[in-house]
Amino acid sequence: MALIAMAGLPGVGKTTVALGLAERMPAAVVNVDRVESSLVKAEFERSFATGLASYLVAEQVARDNLALGHHVIVDAANYVTYARDMWTRLAREQSTPLLFVEVVCADLALHQARLEAREVVPGLPRLTFDDVVARYAETEPWAGEPHWLVDNARPLDHDRVFAEVMAVLGK
Repeated sequence: MALIAMAGLPGVGKTTVALGLAERMPAAVVNVDRVESSLVKAEFERSFATGLASYLVAEQVARDNLALGHHVIVDAANYVTYARDMWTRLAREQSTPLLFVEVVCADLALHQARLEAREVVPGLPRLTFDDVVARYAETEPWAGEPHWLVDNARPLDHDRVFAEVMAVLGK
């Protein structure tokens, strides 16, 4: 079993990469935005608290699946240290390998076009490219966490990405 935590700005293609990996592993995918969307649907007002609760629910779902021996992919931005530390602690607690798969889109025009074309998660706001630029400014540097970089600016070869990730995980 392994824990893979996606990382990257909105619109870079984290979900696309996560789903491609999940099909090949196979793995359970826990999408933090979908958890938060469910909280909003249950009439919780969207706030910092619902965002934090979404990560905590995702953590518990990941924990339960890892305890069952399943691979887990957490689909979340993970651009701040606090979020990344959550997955580091969980992997240590479950004695499982951890890999952050950081997805970027080096072509800024393509990144903006993907962001504008992507489906909005119900209950969550449509982000603008200015929002993404602001998040980029808030992104905290990597502090030695194991991570693999995927540039989604070119067409993805999901089989190659899967093989590279599995090699990094030692699988």
